[in-house]
Amino acid sequence: MKNYLERLSTKEIFNLSKFVVEENFKHHSEGKGELIKEKDILSVYKEEIRYIKNSKIFVCKDHTGEITGAIRVLKWNYVDRLPIQSIFGINPLMVVEDKELHEIWHIGRFAIKKGVKDIGLFKKLMLCAIAPVCKNKNNIAFAECDSKLLRVLFLLGIKPVVVGKSVNYLGSETIPISLPYNGLIEFYEENKHLIIDSKLL
Repeated sequence: MKNYLERLSTKEIFNLSKFVVEENFKHHSEGKGELIKEKDILSVYKEEIRYIKNSKIFVCKDHTGEITGAIRVLKWNYVDRLPIQSIFGINPLMVVEDKELHEIWHIGRFAIKKGVKDIGLFKKLMLCAIAPVCKNKNNIAFAECDSKLLRVLFLLGIKPVVVGKSVNYLGSETIPISLPYNGLIEFYEENKHLIIDSKLL
């Protein structure tokens, strides 16, 4: 199955929210109620609309236009409340302490359609999200990921740092992580050829 990578337009944010929540529930919470799902979709949608000025959303779609994978990268303006603050009560500035900083980014809404086993798709989405972080050695990103995704990141050569205790979020055990430049650049340099010709970045 061929997948096409593209930047998502603002008018498609609801579709993204629906995809992310439904895939989370398919992977982690068989038989969860529709009401909970609808509430979560609306919550994700409102959050992404709030971030839209400072974020880029990348999706893969199949030949029918259905989303098969998604990820969002957000440049923090130090004003908007990040998910890592809302869900875990973690202030990114306390994590980085007095390190010299250029930019703080947040990576979220990572989801791949259940049944899609394409590691290339995973890598491309991840590359799109970390590309802006890899532009300066004093950049850092934060994210929330489940334990399975955390293992995959390590296997791919990405070196996340766990910065707090896990909680249950959107149906799965979710762990707060930081992704410093040094933990990303090796993976980025090795794989950037997969997206380097892309006009998305």
